[in-house]
Amino acid sequence: MLDAARDGDRGALDNVLATLYQELHSMARRQLAGQYGQTLDATALVHEAYLKLIGRREARFDDRAHFFAYAASAMRSVVVDYARQRMAQKRGGDLHRVTDLPEDIEGGLRLDDDMLALDVALTRLAAVDQRLAHVVELRYFGGLSEIEIAELLQRSERSIRRDWQKARLYLLASLKAD
Repeated sequence: MLDAARDGDRGALDNVLATLYQELHSMARRQLAGQYGQTLDATALVHEAYLKLIGRREARFDDRAHFFAYAASAMRSVVVDYARQRMAQKRGGDLHRVTDLPEDIEGGLRLDDDMLALDVALTRLAAVDQRLAHVVELRYFGGLSEIEIAELLQRSERSIRRDWQKARLYLLASLKAD
């Protein structure tokens, strides 16, 4: 199915998304855990990410890892857009607060102005080291463990752990500099 989707077959892409929907939904549910009273729930996040995935004609996936990287990026975009909209409605969206990028992200994403500051810092990190930014997207926005990321990227878990630690240090320094 991925080969057909890669060749531009929209039906195959729909089949890939349908097959992986439950996995995407689990990722979204993990990331939104603890966000009570929010209008963005796991189903809405997956659906919005799906619309971003199918809305891009150039969306082609080489393999499962590429698909999940793209899905994590789409989820990041949806969450950041949601946080940006929420902050604009609330008090203007102050981008200068400093946040902490936790080691353990089981508590879920915070949908606030800290998310916006993190997005800016992550964009800076991608300009410096795309690989580190990719690991952050998969871990923080995709909700994947270091083991899952290592498997997807066909790298060692130790290498992924080092990348995660380097990325966290860069992001924390970047956030404190703002």
